[in-house]
Amino acid sequence: MSALPVEAAQAQPLAVVEQLRERIRTLEGGPARTPVPVHPVLQDVVAMRVGTSYTVDTASLALAMAAGASAAGEWVGFAGWSDFGAEAAAQWGIDLGRTVLVPEPGEHWLEVVAALVDVLRVVVLCPPGRVDPKSMSVVEARLRARSAALVVWGEWSSPEARLTTEHTEWTGAGRGEGRLRERQVRIAVRRGARQPTRADLVFPTG
Repeated sequence: MSALPVEAAQAQPLAVVEQLRERIRTLEGGPARTPVPVHPVLQDVVAMRVGTSYTVDTASLALAMAAGASAAGEWVGFAGWSDFGAEAAAQWGIDLGRTVLVPEPGEHWLEVVAALVDVLRVVVLCPPGRVDPKSMSVVEARLRARSAALVVWGEWSSPEARLTTEHTEWTGAGRGEGRLRERQVRIAVRRGARQPTRADLVFPTG
């Protein structure tokens, strides 16, 4: 029994958990996982590592953080993202056939995320609200044990890095006509108490 791809997103959260657990047996005892690949647009911005968490403030950054691993052949997952855009994900290079989506985990969100972390390289979480320190500790320990990375679209204490969007500009429309060609985005990356680093990036227009 395999993990449910995004096309089966309407499955009950607990059913998804049970199916993912079946996949654990195929991973246990395997070789150590390598560092997490990143999308080319983020290569000079952030280096993802397993066993750590990252926060973002937009859907585009959430997709970008998962896209590198997906393009490299890894399974990725999204939890709590009720309006997940499959088309936007595909434009970032995310393989929907290797993507697990649990759009509304509800009160089972912690169990769902733990199960996803068990078997996927990158998990993107949209928390249902404020996450208590104990739940954060459970997830962080699971990340280290299973060599996975977590991307949180929302608040999370002490992530490896916080990525925020400071400015977005679209080009190509002209005077209300034409077609949008580029989305230029200025990103700030904050690591602990250090001064943020900034980068100007060009995102897919989808």
